[in-house]
Amino acid sequence: MFENLQDRLNGIFGQLTKRGRLSEADVDVALKEVRRALLEADVNFKLVKEFIERIRQRTVGIELSKSITPGQQVIKIVHEELLATLGESASLNLGGNSPHVIMMVGLQGSGKTTTTAKLALHLRKLKYTPLLVAADTRRPAAIEQLVVLGRELNIPVYTEDPSVPPPTICANAIKVAKANAQNIVILDTSGRLQIDETLMEELSQIKALTNPQEILLVADSMTGQEAVRVAEGFHKQVNLTGLILTKIDGDARGGAAISIRSVTGVPIKFLGMGEKSRDLEVFHPDRLASRILGMGDVVSLIEQVEESLDEEVAERGAQKLLEGNFNLEDFLEQLQQIKKLGSLTKLIEMMPGMGEIAKSIPQGELEKQLKITQAIINSMTLRERRNPRILNGSRKQRVAIGCGSTVQEVNQLLSKFGQMQKTMKQFKNPRMRQNLMKMFGGFK
Repeated sequence: MFENLQDRLNGIFGQLTKRGRLSEADVDVALKEVRRALLEADVNFKLVKEFIERIRQRTVGIELSKSITPGQQVIKIVHEELLATLGESASLNLGGNSPHVIMMVGLQGSGKTTTTAKLALHLRKLKYTPLLVAADTRRPAAIEQLVVLGRELNIPVYTEDPSVPPPTICANAIKVAKANAQNIVILDTSGRLQIDETLMEELSQIKALTNPQEILLVADSMTGQEAVRVAEGFHKQVNLTGLILTKIDGDARGGAAISIRSVTGVPIKFLGMGEKSRDLEVFHPDRLASRILGMGDVVSLIEQVEESLDEEVAERGAQKLLEGNFNLEDFLEQLQQIKKLGSLTKLIEMMPGMGEIAKSIPQGELEKQLKITQAIINSMTLRERRNPRILNGSRKQRVAIGCGSTVQEVNQLLSKFGQMQKTMKQFKNPRMRQNLMKMFGGFK
């Protein structure tokens, strides 16, 4: 989503860091380009003006540090001001009496129903017991959509006949949650194509009957400044407590994510990063600021790995690698783990300094290669996986035909795997293993 903005800012800062000293004219030129880049990214005009002025005031008469260049100091200031604009992290307010009620609001097409299910899954991982409530009786198939999502995630969904008023459905659902000891109730309320009095009256009645701890607006980040105006409209009517920006993984220019917190004063609490149920991230302004400035996001990468991978399988594979006993059967097991992480290109983007490399990889290319590799190994017998050396010409041809590949691709896989085995055997040397451990700070 922030690709264009990243490219522009990286180009501007790249020029600054090449200079030994910065004149006031250098700073003016750079800030003019930053201003243009932010406006092109659809950041609110008033916000851009204030943002640039704060940076200008801090850079004029800047005291130079001995450890970093003037250009790097400007980048540091921009990073700090971007953090201030995005606001602080804000967790869900789930205090008070149980069940805790979360009211989801938003316009049609923002991804509200899907996000409601994602949020329920997120809270279940935190050991809560959620109940989803299908209170969107206006949009055709909205109730069925939530029921299907609940069934897929094994999360209960409360429904009533669409003729029942939504405020009544929500009030009844809370009674059911209390009876079943469910401590979270998430209300999927009706949406509209635009804000109108009928919708706001309905939402006000639901709020009065259910007394929600959280009222979260699901806003489509692809709509740019319209998302900011929608947030202002809902906040004025129902007093929002938080925002969830969806479609962050799309090709929008990113202005809404930067503007919405500052303009509305309502904190962003989650980001929708994809279509899968697990694609909901807690909003961390420092991580988003780092992504925007092309600095990567190692913390989110580690969290994603920890959440998705089987630690025992990963550790077993690492141990076999270090011992030099890693075969294609082990390799297949590790590939199946890697597939759980989702888009590999996104993972590479989270690594500092890897943004340009990630952009050079065609969309879906890594996943395609992963599938080919997995298909080739699956086409082998167990004996061949454990001892690839027995793969002669006829066996390779059989493997290639079995997976719809070519003998050349089979040879390429075996060659690369052989090189990896040869490299890892060097770590059987105790001194090399000790040096490796020192290099990684003593991690297992």
